Amino acid sequence: MTIDTRTADGVTILDIHGKITIGEGSAEIRNTVRDLLQAGRKKILLNMEDVSYVDSSGIGEMVSSFTTVTNQDGQLKLLHLTKKLRELLAITKLLTVFDSYTDEAEALSSFSS
Repeated sequence: MTIDTRTADGVTILDIHGKITIGEGSAEIRNTVRDLLQAGRKKILLNMEDVSYVDSSGIGEMVSSFTTVTNQDGQLKLLHLTKKLRELLAITKLLTVFDSYTDEAEALSSFSS
């Protein structure tokens, strides 16, 4: 798994590529999100368009990152969920926890100032 970081309109976008699984994948997300928070970047958008697979550990890390960001008065949102990931989040009732978007411009404009 790799993460490319970019910024648009004051929002940090993490373009995630590959599998979010136990071990490296979930740890990399955790470390990246915590580094961003330490740098004062509290508006985070996870672009999931190129994510091929997420296991339960990956889901857990997404929830943990969401909680960490929220507890620090930040916002973490999801972009371009794959059909499988959307179904998985629906089954686990987490789709109601995360704000998710299919359009990047719409996602960016949803972040409060």
